[in-house]
Amino acid sequence: MPFSSHAESELWRDFIGPNADRYLEQFKKFGSPQSPRFALTWNWPAFLYVSFLWFLYRKMYLYAAVYAIGPMVSTYATGDLSGGIVWSVVAGATANYVYYWHCREHIAAIKQQAWNDPAQQQTTMKEEGGVQPYVIWVGVVFYLLFAVTMFKMLQDGALDVDKAPKTPATPARSAAAFNAVSAK
Repeated sequence: MPFSSHAESELWRDFIGPNADRYLEQFKKFGSPQSPRFALTWNWPAFLYVSFLWFLYRKMYLYAAVYAIGPMVSTYATGDLSGGIVWSVVAGATANYVYYWHCREHIAAIKQQAWNDPAQQQTTMKEEGGVQPYVIWVGVVFYLLFAVTMFKMLQDGALDVDKAPKTPATPARSAAAFNAVSAK
């Protein structure tokens, strides 16, 4: 269990915010705080709701950026739309553990900063932790940009493997060479 007392439990609840009990149950699967270890758990919101939106909602901005950019780069690089599904599965399988570490590191830092003032600890936990509902709208804008980009790529045939050239393109002729061939 990530906490040893009722006061410690309340700090974790304050930091997590909505659905704290559900997350604390998942966190128990990662072992003791002294030696946590990865355990496979499943996070449906991270899987279903476009992964980066969940990370944004839970204030894990670096992971949100990785999960916003990663699927687009994978799709663009491979031309395969299934790359996004792989990213979603990885997010669903690892989100609880990533969130556990996020909480653990932030809670330790807050306790160190405000170690002698429980009221300040609680206030800081709620401010730095919890969720950002308005951030979802930022995520929606990014998602719409992604959708428009994918639509444009499909429309232009950028993802159409059947239309890819079978032989390499011939180099363009210079204007002089073109005129010499045209004059004959």
